[in-house]
Amino acid sequence: MPSKNVSLKTEEELKQAINQEKLPQHVAIIMDGNGRWAKKRLLTRVMGHREGIKSVRAIVEASVEVKIPVLTLYAFSVENWSRPKWEVNTLMKLLVEYLRKELAKMMNHNIRLMSIGDDSKLPDPVRDELHYTIGQTGQNKGMILNLALNYSGHQEILEATKKIAIDFKKGKIQEKDINEELFSQYLFTHGLPDPDLLIRTSGEMRLSNFLLWQLAYAEFWITPILWPDFSRKEFYQAILSYQTRQRRFGRVIEE
Repeated sequence: MPSKNVSLKTEEELKQAINQEKLPQHVAIIMDGNGRWAKKRLLTRVMGHREGIKSVRAIVEASVEVKIPVLTLYAFSVENWSRPKWEVNTLMKLLVEYLRKELAKMMNHNIRLMSIGDDSKLPDPVRDELHYTIGQTGQNKGMILNLALNYSGHQEILEATKKIAIDFKKGKIQEKDINEELFSQYLFTHGLPDPDLLIRTSGEMRLSNFLLWQLAYAEFWITPILWPDFSRKEFYQAILSYQTRQRRFGRVIEE
């Protein structure tokens, strides 16, 4: 967590303090706390989710400004289908609204949209809008905005294992070929660097089945702030905290 001195700085001061030579190449965020934010204010959960969209916009814009190469947002998990039907429908509607409203901005900022997860289970209008936006932004060369939708870390690893088994049976790969690098090529995130920094809002201390393979050596930044209250300032604090850490990857760093 950032020091008190860091937290007292203004948003612009924090932004200017970021070292462009030590940026995380991939930031992943578990956006948590929309419902609790609404409950504290005696509002409906729908209002919490709508406010959460505002934070998404702010953090995407901040990521572009400080030149983060990849931003992955945990938007909807496999487990989220167990929520009340009205809430699931609301989340799907908000996703479509977001994609439609933000497409022009994605194009203006050269953002390329991607998604990970099993999108075949999404409602047809949602999947169509998602694929349309991915297609429209497919030639953009700026930041990659990666949405985890109907995503499960367990399922991702199981599916990768099945695909490797099939290719092994077909003779496309041999046992000696199977290593971490090859396994990563069968994951949803193939072609992307593993996250350097994981941010989780609302203070929960768990991964919630998110990027279980890819987060093996990520730095964690946990904040009690609920997602609708998460601003550029907290985002910059997370990056600055990341930049103070020694990333050993199991090695000993000589003093």
